[in-house]
Amino acid sequence: MGTKFNAIRVTLLLVLLLSPAVFSVPNEGMVRIGLIKKKLDQINRVAGDIDSKEGKLSRTPLRKYHLQGNLGASDDSEIVALKNYMDAQYFGEIGIGTPSQTFTVIFDTGSSNLWVPSSKCYFSVACYFHSKYKSSQSSTYQKNGTSAAIQYGTGAISGFFSQDSVKVGDLVVNNQDFIEATREPGITFLAAKFDGIFGLGFQEISVGGAVPVWYNMVNQGLVKEPVFSFWLNRKIEGEEGGEIVFGGIDSNHYKGEHTYVPVTQKGYWQFDMGDVLVGGATTGFCSSGCAAIADSGTSLLAGPTTIITQINHAIGASGVVSQECKAIVSQYGKMILELLVSETQPQKICSQIGFCTFDGTRGVSTRIESVADEIVGKSSDGVHDAMCTACEMAVVWMQNKLRRNETEEQILDYVNELCERLPSPNGESVVDCSSLSSMPGVSFTIGGKVFDLAPEEYVLKVGEGAVAQCISGFTALDVPPPRGPLWILGDVFMGRYHTVFDYGNMTVGFAEAA
Repeated sequence: MGTKFNAIRVTLLLVLLLSPAVFSVPNEGMVRIGLIKKKLDQINRVAGDIDSKEGKLSRTPLRKYHLQGNLGASDDSEIVALKNYMDAQYFGEIGIGTPSQTFTVIFDTGSSNLWVPSSKCYFSVACYFHSKYKSSQSSTYQKNGTSAAIQYGTGAISGFFSQDSVKVGDLVVNNQDFIEATREPGITFLAAKFDGIFGLGFQEISVGGAVPVWYNMVNQGLVKEPVFSFWLNRKIEGEEGGEIVFGGIDSNHYKGEHTYVPVTQKGYWQFDMGDVLVGGATTGFCSSGCAAIADSGTSLLAGPTTIITQINHAIGASGVVSQECKAIVSQYGKMILELLVSETQPQKICSQIGFCTFDGTRGVSTRIESVADEIVGKSSDGVHDAMCTACEMAVVWMQNKLRRNETEEQILDYVNELCERLPSPNGESVVDCSSLSSMPGVSFTIGGKVFDLAPEEYVLKVGEGAVAQCISGFTALDVPPPRGPLWILGDVFMGRYHTVFDYGNMTVGFAEAA
């Protein structure tokens, strides 16, 4: 696919146990599958790839609406309920095989393949913590065997193609090609509460050219209209995470009329977007137009660094690592200096203060090579690890300055300056949870209409009480022309605006979510 560079495809590191209560409720001829939602305590990210040479995002080698009738009341619509994890990832259940084997999947408009773990996955630990497809137990299984791999920023899932029936709600798609994953590297898939990915993008980006499940739902006449729609429930109370409706929309999930824009490049659900406003004022960068993608598999909003920097400055956001570093210097800087002056072993200082668990075998100098790599590579508590890394860096910096006989004030000022310049590993930023009321609104111009996001809608709150942390919903992603500048409108946007993916008319529609 050409030379690749990293882009932000944001997902959660799911760390809580899942206890789904599944039931079907008929409603105007549509089946609703109820699921439970739970909160998370932490966030992590999964990166995807972009083909910079061809300008393609790549995961290959991460009122009433009328369309030839009122789809809101159609008996040929199929509804699948979605689970909401901390307003940052939504997924639901499907079945594969006869009898049906159940899997929890992310419904991802930013990819096009269906994959689930295989019973032949022997050497990846992640497979032992998820449901696995057993071809020998399905009477409708057909062997394919063609190798397949999907590349993510943290590694690739790989395996082989098979064919079987796929159940979505009460719909059964026959002879569907999908990937049996035999390798799932990395902590992301190990800790995730989803088993696999259900791609809803176009066949143009499908690995192996496999026909997407959605295409077969349309081709096999299982839906009345070639339309599917997302409603993501952002309300904290209750257990319903939202719904994806195949073959129509639910008029109870939105207000007013949808604004439709044409798909400009098949592969992703890509369309043209206009200016981005902060506090009602133009940012200028997209006034002459930018491309955008509606992506249900991305948690945040990703856009050009030029605008993201303006937005994060306006909302008072700072890098996660930078903030942790400055907190260490402010609260413990003098203590670290005193311990260094008293000739305490530098490698033991952070463990003495309580930020690190010192194992007696490694020193500070061997660990501070790449801040980003260090933070990303951690597999335990993210906040604790960030504090430990920040403390160890501060010790090294202070030790170097002490050797030059600089004053306490000079040393602390110097370390603070270095903290300011620390990049966050995946571009994430934090904001003051108590300052939401004073933050500006951020707006996107789509189809000549302005779509507003309030601070409560573009900030993700992680944790509760004194340990709560608020994450900016904006992260940087720079895609060069001709494909860029590009925005990825993920769940932060789709949670505020009910989204319709109209395959028949090749349009994407947005309306205020109910």
